[in-house]
Amino acid sequence: MADTPLPRSEFPVTDRWTYLNHAGVAPLPHSAAAAVAAYGAGVEADGGEAYRAHEAREAEVRAAAARLMGVPVEDVAFVKNTTEGLAFVSSGLDWQPGDRVVVPACEFPSNLYPWLALADRGVDVVQVEPEEAGERLPMESFEAALAGGARVLAVSWVQYGRGWQADVPALSRLAHAHGALFVLDAIQALGCIPAHFADWGVDVASADGHKWLLGPEGCGVMYASPAAREQLRVLEPGWNSVVHRQQWENRALVLDPTARRFEAGTQNYAGIFGLGASIDLLLDAGLDEVWAHVNGLCEHLAAGLCNAGAELLTDRADGGGSGIVTFAVAGMSPTECTAALVQRGFSVRARGGGVRVSPHGYNTPEEIDAFVSAVAALVRSP
Repeated sequence: MADTPLPRSEFPVTDRWTYLNHAGVAPLPHSAAAAVAAYGAGVEADGGEAYRAHEAREAEVRAAAARLMGVPVEDVAFVKNTTEGLAFVSSGLDWQPGDRVVVPACEFPSNLYPWLALADRGVDVVQVEPEEAGERLPMESFEAALAGGARVLAVSWVQYGRGWQADVPALSRLAHAHGALFVLDAIQALGCIPAHFADWGVDVASADGHKWLLGPEGCGVMYASPAAREQLRVLEPGWNSVVHRQQWENRALVLDPTARRFEAGTQNYAGIFGLGASIDLLLDAGLDEVWAHVNGLCEHLAAGLCNAGAELLTDRADGGGSGIVTFAVAGMSPTECTAALVQRGFSVRARGGGVRVSPHGYNTPEEIDAFVSAVAALVRSP
């Protein structure tokens, strides 16, 4: 097996599966599972006496998440999932009738429903259609949609179905040129593609940890720039939201000036510690190295699928490639093709009108070759 930036020894899932579903639910690395177990054992043994140690580790994970996102640590909050971070924006802004939100029409529901739910407040959601049947989203289409004015441009960094990667810095500049906040659903890229949210001018970004971040489900991170969070009403104020947290008799509502104002109460330490172990693994490997490896696997996969006679649905041209490659096999539905591949030990999912494949930094070219051979066999079958 070829060397990989993420050590395969961290992924026991490879004993049973060729795991190519990191755009769905990633397997936990050994160190992340151990961190969750260690938290449980600590609470079992010491109860609340372990709290100070938990606070210290939480601070370390917050700092690591900030490094991963390319942002100051004071701009990072822990969230339950991607949706919660996006909802802090959709429900936190002071909307007026006639305000507009611009989103791609091919978004995952997490980045659509929070905006559609504003209809009763007179907010109009403008959906930008991708080119043809794919996911390529031309900059000109966004510019035309924003020309009528908008409060928010909300976009997925990578589209979940076929993996189109948006030009985040360009979209950020475009949003700001039209006076809009730029909000990023980062779940399908963060942990795979290097992030520089502050330099790119992102206002808010949110991502759950259970995909490319290789963390447990139900624990994620949000970036909120200082200017953005000052525009957002805090929806869940609690003891952990204030600057004087743990001063129980001080009942003045003085919100923490950092992004911690969005963290209402007791934290999900088990999730945070598991996520922290996975983030440490990614940072130790280097996100540039992880992305170079994943991108190379996906290029190799795309070429192999075409040679095998499959139909490539993913558009990887002009910087639009990501860690997702989606394809179809003539004569088979996506569900049938996926089931046949899962039966052969390949973890993939039916998405985007085809079969979605999403390798990570511990997968190998040999695994990709074996997968392509399995697809070729399906193409040849009656």
